[in-house]
Amino acid sequence: MSDSLFGGETPAATETKVSSSAPLAERMRPASLDEIEGAEALIGPASFLRRAIEEDRPPSMIFWGPPGVGKTTVARLIAARTRSRFVSASAVASGVKEMREILEGAKRLRGSTGQRTILFLDEIHRFNRAQQDIFLPFVESGDVTLIGATTENPSFELNGALLSRCETIVFEPLSAEAIERILRRAIADRDRGLGRSGVELTDDALAFAARFAGGDARRALNLLEAAASDAASGQRRITAARLREISRKKILLYDKSGEEHYNLISALHKSMRDSDVDASIYWLLRMIEAGEEPLYLARRIVRFASEDVGLADPRALRVALDAKEAFDFLGNPEGVLALVEAAAYCALAPKSNALYVAESQARADIEELPQEPVPPVIRNAVTRLMKQVGYGKGYRYAHDEPEGVGGIECLPESLRGRRYYDPKGAGEEREVAERLAAIRAARRRKAEREK
Repeated sequence: MSDSLFGGETPAATETKVSSSAPLAERMRPASLDEIEGAEALIGPASFLRRAIEEDRPPSMIFWGPPGVGKTTVARLIAARTRSRFVSASAVASGVKEMREILEGAKRLRGSTGQRTILFLDEIHRFNRAQQDIFLPFVESGDVTLIGATTENPSFELNGALLSRCETIVFEPLSAEAIERILRRAIADRDRGLGRSGVELTDDALAFAARFAGGDARRALNLLEAAASDAASGQRRITAARLREISRKKILLYDKSGEEHYNLISALHKSMRDSDVDASIYWLLRMIEAGEEPLYLARRIVRFASEDVGLADPRALRVALDAKEAFDFLGNPEGVLALVEAAAYCALAPKSNALYVAESQARADIEELPQEPVPPVIRNAVTRLMKQVGYGKGYRYAHDEPEGVGGIECLPESLRGRRYYDPKGAGEEREVAERLAAIRAARRRKAEREK
């Protein structure tokens, strides 16, 4: 984009020149919106954000997305364009006291000069929901335009009142093609990049770096810089094998306390539910390689065996529990194979959520309906008085009945006839369904004879 984007120099537009000794990722940070890769929908000519920046009227916003996708870069471009006072801070390094000082200063500045303040707060989710209340009156009054950046899902991490007053801008991970273009630009750029170094990147190395990055431009540039620094004199051609050696082991995007944790465990659970054994194995191992606690995964598989397999294959629960015991005994990494076995077994097992549905419906009745007393017929009459008042009256011992069913009503009065468990037709639940139908028929016949 031409310099006209910035409309000439403004009080906030004077930028500090990046040192040649700064990391490559910092030196290659886009200097204009047109240099930003992979965010065409966000900063394209007709986009809301592009117009807001060009017209110097950005609203309060939350930039949400993974690392290395341009959140801070866009904030810096806003700083270069705006005629407002621009303040940048990080919730990692700043506390509520510092924030209050900035906010009160913004209010005084607007009262005395009319100038607005744009506050860019990186890692805004580091402030808890109560602490985030501090921004509300200043955002509402217009004294401060807040731009918060976060890698966490704002729905979970941000105060609802604050979130409702901000536009949420979603930054997606960069595509492999976008990463490749960024790397090519860094290699060719003689002023900011590696153009003077003579470093070359083979096509396979370029593809490897793009895959390694996982949508994070900073990660790709850091790998390229490490490889360039490592290259011996006269051996400036960097191959995929060399990059693989430098990177050693892929560091997966994963935060056990963040949204990605829930995304990945959801992927494992839903892959098993859909009987996709290959995806189940992949997601399980991806979480383990990313540092997830294996016993947490064992607990999830045990839960799945009851929730999604149930009596369609009762052995699934035993397999899941045995896998947990095997991991306890063998430890990591040997015990991981037992977890793989359990996940694969559950994925391949016939599925039924009948027990899960029964549990949910019974819980709902317990929570919503009055807590009725136990029917007298199934109370235990352990004293003479209890027998006199009717405890156990009419009880029939099932083992003495011809069909093995006493036919007594065991639910409270208001729930008579309520059915929670409805077995499906998969796996062993076919036999369970037949047996249950026979039991319920016998109970009906018994009840009718007693009328």
